[in-house]
Amino acid sequence: MKNLLKEKAIKLRMDGFSYSEIRKQVKVSKSSLSLWLRSVGLTKRQKQRLTEKKWAAIRRGWEKWKNLRKEKTQIVNKEAIEEINKIKMTNEKLFLMGVMLYWAEGAKEKEYKLGQGISFSNSDHKMIQLFIQWIKKCLNIPDDRIVFDIYIHENNKYRLDEVKSFWSKVTGFSIDKFGKIYFKKHKIKTLRRNVKDNYNGLLRVKVTKSTYLNRRIAGWIEGICNKWEIVQR
Repeated sequence: MKNLLKEKAIKLRMDGFSYSEIRKQVKVSKSSLSLWLRSVGLTKRQKQRLTEKKWAAIRRGWEKWKNLRKEKTQIVNKEAIEEINKIKMTNEKLFLMGVMLYWAEGAKEKEYKLGQGISFSNSDHKMIQLFIQWIKKCLNIPDDRIVFDIYIHENNKYRLDEVKSFWSKVTGFSIDKFGKIYFKKHKIKTLRRNVKDNYNGLLRVKVTKSTYLNRRIAGWIEGICNKWEIVQR
């Protein structure tokens, strides 16, 4: 019986079957199978098949892990959204959120660059929407003082109408407000992932005649640092 099993295992191996495939048909230990088959050579095509099968198994494992991670992320995300929904949102909270947002991403006045007005740049459309809400609701900036610049890679010139339409929907302003476009030099080799139709460049939101207001924002930031004892070292 053992010889019959060995002969069957060798035949299956010569036909290009993997060890795991053979063990499903020949019920012996892995060590015995290894001993029987160590002298059995495989053709180049058979080796290629086994390699492809191995990578297919790895890909299946990766997909399973990725889907599991996605499910866990969705659960955490849902719980976090529910936590935020319990918070009563007020203009005071929006004010502080906006100051923090501008501190992180807004243009500040420097000693070598005096007269800097309010200017905020980002490619994240949700961040842009929050910033516009902030300057309109908390700073009382009227629409006619809000202007926009688009920065986009030059290889997307053919998509300008689409990009303008995107930012128009995001901001709620008419397409006419997005006439000023700056082109960035395109790099063929890039690590950026947003290079296809989901790429809409970067939007800069500016407020005209806002140097004094930008200085007040700097004061609010300083006041927050003092209140929470954040000291410059």
